[in-house]
Amino acid sequence: MRLKTSYGQIFSISMPIMLGSAAQNLIVLCDNIFLFHYSSLDFEASGLVGVFYLMIAAIGYGFSRGGQILIARRSGEHDYEGTGAAFQSLFIFEAALSVLMFCVLFWFGQPIFSLFVKNQEILQKCMEYLGPRSYGIFFSYLGVSLVAYYTGIARTNFIIYDTIVLIMVNIILNWIFIFGKFGIQPMGIKGAALASTLAEVVAFIVFIIYIFYDKINHKYKLWKFERLDFALISSTFFISTPIVFQSILGIGSWFLFFSYIENIGRQELAISNLLRNVYLILSIPSWGYAAGINTLVSNFIGNKKRQAVLPLIIKTAKLNLVTTIIISLPVILFPEFFLYPFFGTDDMMLIRDSKPYLWVVFGILIAFATGVVFINGLIGTGKTKQALWIQSVFTLLYIVYIVFMIKIYYFGLNLAWSVEIVYWLGILLMSFMYLKSNKWHFFKI
Repeated sequence: MRLKTSYGQIFSISMPIMLGSAAQNLIVLCDNIFLFHYSSLDFEASGLVGVFYLMIAAIGYGFSRGGQILIARRSGEHDYEGTGAAFQSLFIFEAALSVLMFCVLFWFGQPIFSLFVKNQEILQKCMEYLGPRSYGIFFSYLGVSLVAYYTGIARTNFIIYDTIVLIMVNIILNWIFIFGKFGIQPMGIKGAALASTLAEVVAFIVFIIYIFYDKINHKYKLWKFERLDFALISSTFFISTPIVFQSILGIGSWFLFFSYIENIGRQELAISNLLRNVYLILSIPSWGYAAGINTLVSNFIGNKKRQAVLPLIIKTAKLNLVTTIIISLPVILFPEFFLYPFFGTDDMMLIRDSKPYLWVVFGILIAFATGVVFINGLIGTGKTKQALWIQSVFTLLYIVYIVFMIKIYYFGLNLAWSVEIVYWLGILLMSFMYLKSNKWHFFKI
C-alpha cells in the first residue's frame, strides 16, 4: 500500500487499530460492567486487578510495537521476505515471553498484591480473578503479534472483525459465568476472568485461520521457516525494550495510584474505578491513532520521506483531538444518559457521585489525545530510548505528585486525577521539541 499524509488515509489505517489496540481495555471494561451489576466488592476488586493485568498485557503489547516498527520499515523498503522474517521473529519471541510471564503470574501474583492491598476481602477477590486470567497471557501475547503484522503492512481491516468476535464472545460468556446461566453456578469475578480468557482463545483461533488463508501473505513467505534468525529477534528485543519499560512505567504508576486510592476508602475506589472505565472507553481512538502513527512514521522513513514525518504527526494529533472531543463531550455533559446503561442503578448514586470529576477526565483526554500521538510518532522513528527517557522523567514526577497528593496529604479526587494532565502535557512538549530538532534523521534500524 502506498501511504500518504492525507487525513483520510490516516483515519482509514488508524480506525481498525482503535479496536484492536484497545482489546485488553475493552475486555476489562466488559468485566467491570458485568461485575458492577453483580457485586460492589467484585467491582471494586476488578478495578485494581484489571489495572495490574493491563500492565502485564502491556509488556507483550510493547514488544509487539517494536516488531511492528521493524515490519513497517521493511514493508516501506519493499523488502517482502524481510517483512515476513520480522513477523516470524516477533511471533517466536512473544511465544517465549508468554511462558515466562505466565510463570510470574502463577508464582508471584499473590505476593505482589499483598504488598499494595490492605483490604483482605479485595485481596482475595483479586486472586480469584488472576488465577484463570493468567492463562490468557499465551493468547494475548501471540494475538498482538498478529495485530502488529497486519498493522505494520497497513492492512488493518480484519482487526475490526476479530476484535468484534473477541468482545461478543466475552460479553456472552461474562453473562453466563458471572451470573450463572444454563445450570452453571454464579462465579462472580472468577467467572469474568474465565470469560475473558476463553474469548481471547476464540479470537486468536479466528485470526490464525484468516492469516493462513489470506493470499497476500504468500509474498511475505510467512510459513517459510528456514532457521531462527537470532539477530532479528535481538533487534526486535532492543527496539522493543524501551517501549515495554514505557508501558510498565505508565500502567505501573497507575496501579500505584489505584492502590493509594484503595487505602483511602471503598467509595473513593468505586468512583475512581468508574472514572477509569470512562477514560478507557473514550481513549480508544487515541490508542488507534497512536498505533497507526507508529506504522506511518516507520513506513515513511523506509520510503526516505523523513521531511514528511513531523507534519504527519501534527495532522494525526489534530485528527485525534477532534475525534476525542466529538465522542467525549456528550458523555461529560450528559453522564446520566450515557453511563446509565452500563453503571446505572435505581438511584444512580455512583454516577452522581462521579459527575463532579468528569471534567477532569475530559482535560486528561485532551492532553492524552495529543501527547500519545507525539510520543508514539517519536517511537516510530526508532528512537525508543529517547522516548523512554522522556516518559521516565514524567513518571517520576507523577509518582512524587501522587505520594504527596494522595498518600501524605489527601486533597480530594480532583487534584489526585489532575496528575494525568500534567503527565501528558509534559510528554507532548518534550516529544515535540525532540522531533523538531531532527536529531532522529540519521538513525537507522
